[in-house]
Amino acid sequence: MIVVACGPPAYADRIAGKFPWVRVIHRAERETVPDLRKRGVEEASGEVIAIIEEHCLAAPDWLARTLDAMQRQLAQMTTQANEARSLAGGGQGVTPTGGALRDALAKSLADNNMPPAQVQVVGSAVQIQLKNASFPAWTVWLDDARKQFKVQVSEAHITALKPDGQVDLTASLQPAQAQ
Repeated sequence: MIVVACGPPAYADRIAGKFPWVRVIHRAERETVPDLRKRGVEEASGEVIAIIEEHCLAAPDWLARTLDAMQRQLAQMTTQANEARSLAGGGQGVTPTGGALRDALAKSLADNNMPPAQVQVVGSAVQIQLKNASFPAWTVWLDDARKQFKVQVSEAHITALKPDGQVDLTASLQPAQAQ
């Protein structure tokens, strides 16, 4: 157990005398509570770190109950992670198509602050229309989308606008051909 105490040395000595099993870290300078917490976490070496304020009183079984709950959560998360890994292995190379691809691309554009004027399915492709878009941002997004969604550009029409780097564009993306 670690206690980080700031203030006069007598304060830290009093804590160490009353709780000899506690490691007391004395800080002579006045520090903020987050800085004191950070110092304690940096000095900790256990697998679990629990933080409690000096003005709080924990139930005697608080830590044991907390650890039990954490172990149950860890077991559940491990099971879910293993299931996800097994599903991911089977899903290698699966590319969304049609409406699922349209929705994924539209969400990705919106998440990257490039709200499309229109996103629609046209045959096997998804057509994206952007107005007054940043061309550098589009190229970065497109590179990421090609990798993430395994798509390729089948057609694109880009018009430069007066402000440097801004464009109107229409691009069709379709699932990449297996190579």
